[in-house]
Amino acid sequence: MIKKSTTSLTLAGLMLASGSLLAEGVTLQVESWRNDDISIWRNQIIPAFEAEHPGIKIDFQPSAPTQYNSALNSKLDAGTAGDLVTCRAFDASLQLFQNGQLTDLTDLESMDNYSKVARSAWSTDDGSQTYCVPMASVIHGFIYNKDAFNELGLEEPETEAEFYSVLDALLEDGSYIPMAMGINDQWEAATMGYANIGVNYWKGEEGRQALIDGDSKLTDEQWVEPFRQLAKWTPYLGRGFEAQSYPDSQNLFTLGRAAIFPAGSWEIAGFRDLVDFEMGAFRPPVPAGAEECYISDHTDMGMGLNAASPHQEEGQIFLNWLGSSEAAELFANAVPGFFPLSNASFDLEDPLAEEFVSWRAECNSSIRPFHQILSRGTPNLSNESWNASANVMRGTSTPEEAAASMQEGLSSWYAPQQ
Repeated sequence: MIKKSTTSLTLAGLMLASGSLLAEGVTLQVESWRNDDISIWRNQIIPAFEAEHPGIKIDFQPSAPTQYNSALNSKLDAGTAGDLVTCRAFDASLQLFQNGQLTDLTDLESMDNYSKVARSAWSTDDGSQTYCVPMASVIHGFIYNKDAFNELGLEEPETEAEFYSVLDALLEDGSYIPMAMGINDQWEAATMGYANIGVNYWKGEEGRQALIDGDSKLTDEQWVEPFRQLAKWTPYLGRGFEAQSYPDSQNLFTLGRAAIFPAGSWEIAGFRDLVDFEMGAFRPPVPAGAEECYISDHTDMGMGLNAASPHQEEGQIFLNWLGSSEAAELFANAVPGFFPLSNASFDLEDPLAEEFVSWRAECNSSIRPFHQILSRGTPNLSNESWNASANVMRGTSTPEEAAASMQEGLSSWYAPQQ
C-alpha cells in the first residue's frame, strides 16, 4: 500500500510538472451541455490551460442542453464519447459511474480542495468515492433594485421581520410590484421560494441529512414553516401572479416594474445586460431567534473522465488544473453567477457576484433538499415540491396539506421514511 501511494504521488508530480512529456500531441475532447459557453471555453479557459500544458489540446464540443443526457449515454454506450465529460449533478452521473463509464477520481490530487458538501453531487451515497470534479454551484437569494430602495429609503433586510417590513413599505408606496415571482411554471415556487428560504428552517445539511436518514419527516415544523412563509408572499406578487411565467417575472424586474426578484445567481450575467438601474442582493432572511444563517449553495456542474478514454493521465492533468486558483478565478469571472466549488482563493470582478459568494463566509452552505437520494422513486419528491409550493401560493392547499401530501408520496417508496 505504501509503495502504491508513493508511485501514485510520483506519477502525479510527473503529470503536473511535465504534462508535455506524457501528452505530446494529445487532444482531449470535452462533452458538455453548455453550448452557450462555447466562446468562453475556446477564448479563455482552453488557451489558459494549453499555455501551461502545450502537449495537450482541448476540443470543446457541446450538445444542446435538452439532448445532452441521451446523446452522451448513446456515445458512451457506442464507445464514441469524448475524453472529458461534463457531469450533471446527482443521479444521472452516479448511474454512469455505476455502469463503469466514469473513472473513479477519489484519489485525484485536487480533490482535497473540495468540501464534502461540494463533492456530494458527484459522490456515491456513502461518500466513499467521487467520480467528477466539482466545477460550479449557484447560490440562491434575492436580487433587488437598489435605485428603488434608495428612492424609498429602504435597507437590505437581514431578518424575516425586516423582510416583511420592506415588502409592506413597497406595497404601501405602490410605485413598484414588491416582488416579481409567478407560479405558472411551478419550479420557481419550489426553487426560488421553498428551497431558497427553507434552508434556514431545516438548518441546511443537518435537516437534509435527517430527512435522508428517516430521523425527521416532512410534516415536522421545520419543513412546514417554509410553506407558511410562501403563503404570506402572495399579497406582494402583483395581480395575476398565478398565470405569470418565469420569463414574465424576469421582464417585470429588468424593466424596473418590480423591486425584488427571488433569484438564483445564474441571473447575474443576463440581468446585467438588461437593466438600467443598480442591482444589489440580500441573502434569505433568518427567522426570529435563529443563531446561525444558511444558504442554498447548490451544486450545478462537474467534470469527469470517460473510463474508456485512452488518455487517462492527460485527462487527470486537466482535472487537477480545474481545481487550481487560476482556473477557479478564470471560470468565475467568465461566467458570473456560477461559482467555483473549490477552496482555492479567487477574486471576482462583478460586484453582484461578489455579494452572493460572500455569503459563504457568513453562513452555512447546503444544497437543495430533495436532489440527492430522495427523488429516485415515484413520486419524485423534487417534482412534488414544485406542485406543492405552487398550490400553497395559489391557496388551493394549506401548508400542512402540502407537507402531508409530500410525506405520503415519499413514504410510499422510501424505506427510511416508512
